Amino acid sequence: MGIPSRVLVADDDADMLDAVSDALTGLGFNVATVESGAGLIDRLASDGPFDLIVTDISMPWMDGLKTLRSIRTAGVTTPVIVMTALSDEHIPGRVQALGANAILLQKPFDLDELSSAARRLTTSGR
Repeated sequence: MGIPSRVLVADDDADMLDAVSDALTGLGFNVATVESGAGLIDRLASDGPFDLIVTDISMPWMDGLKTLRSIRTAGVTTPVIVMTALSDEHIPGRVQALGANAILLQKPFDLDELSSAARRLTTSGR
């Protein structure tokens, strides 16, 4: 087995951030966390690259989709998992527009769904 994949998780809900981080750490991923879209961009710039980004959509100031569109515009093609509890019919299309390496998880989701998505996205490029 090689070096653990590096994952950056962003969510302003501390409980959700901890649950996702703990689940991914338990799967053997090396996890960094931030609490905002701006934090995600800062951490990506200072500590990147990462093998996977996991972000919530609903965050103050810069939501997860705006953040991901910004990093895509900058040329970052890191696979992403987008989490949301929102029921907006446009969200699936917006996530799909991020590329084939983007997966939407509707909250509440099972941690097995998170595990499956993370493994699929981190092993597809290797």
